[in-house]
Amino acid sequence: MPDAPAGMTPDDAPAGAMPERLDRFMARAAAAYYARRQAFGASGDFITAPEMTQAFGECLGLWAAIAWQAMGKPDPLLLVELGPGRGTLMADALRSLAEMVPECRAALRVHLVETSPRLRALQAERLGPAVAAWHDDITTLPPGPAIVIGNEFLDALPIRQFIRRDGNWLERFVQAGAFVEAPAIDAPPLPEPAEDGATQEVNEAARAVTAALAARLASQGGAALFLDYGPAESGFGDSLQAMAAHGVADPLGPAGTADITAHVDFAALATAARAAGATVQGPLPQGVFLGRLGLFSRAAILARLDPRGATRHLAAAQRLTAPEHMGRLFKALCLCHPSLPTLPGFEES
Repeated sequence: MPDAPAGMTPDDAPAGAMPERLDRFMARAAAAYYARRQAFGASGDFITAPEMTQAFGECLGLWAAIAWQAMGKPDPLLLVELGPGRGTLMADALRSLAEMVPECRAALRVHLVETSPRLRALQAERLGPAVAAWHDDITTLPPGPAIVIGNEFLDALPIRQFIRRDGNWLERFVQAGAFVEAPAIDAPPLPEPAEDGATQEVNEAARAVTAALAARLASQGGAALFLDYGPAESGFGDSLQAMAAHGVADPLGPAGTADITAHVDFAALATAARAAGATVQGPLPQGVFLGRLGLFSRAAILARLDPRGATRHLAAAQRLTAPEHMGRLFKALCLCHPSLPTLPGFEES
């Protein structure tokens, strides 16, 4: 049974489930959602960047090739994707590498971190024998230098929420589709001072993944690239949201019926990565990063090669980079071994 807030008993709660800490509710909801929902594409609940245009995955594949060259061309090299969806990004990346940098493609050993059996089956169908292995988490990845890609992975990791009431921090729990509040137990350090009513989100899972990856990269070599949405600086605010059928949904609705996410605290993740020994490049706006990688040039080439899909390719590039769309809210963050130079897209302007 989920934990109840301190001081609250079954007799205190209305009929129904006991209050459940928000991060535990989110984790349970995400597992149920990806186990049975068709999340991606026009027939699903949302469309991610790789599903908009192949240019996105192709650009990231070539970014990985340049990072591999900067690492001294290790062979073998793990190419790891966190939360690879239907395998679209990886398929596009591997195709571009095979065509443009075959030496890099030959050195790669593809590993996917994915917990959903349904999505693993889709990835296997798309990628076939290109995948060396699947993993439930990063702890079972084999040793060695690695390039890690996580596109819209961190935003789906569960958060805790704390709210300021009468000079004290309370934690938010979920019960019967609504928030209930109770004194925070085992809370991480929270900012002081804070105004009454202020909400502070803490993503302990994202910080743990970032720190573990950073420690690995610092000791074994490589780089990790994250593209996700959230502010560049930490701050107060409630960013919990959900999507279903390409529209807004109730994040506290029945578990598994919607995709629940929250803004990524890039500043906190950068701090965790540096503390673990990695260097950090970024965060910077996704539009700037993709523009420097040549996304528009690749989209223009695809438009010429595919006249029927020209509008789609060009519109996708605009949506991914324009400040009023995904270009500003989405950020790019890179963690890497201290010996690596500034990688493509992260150059000083």
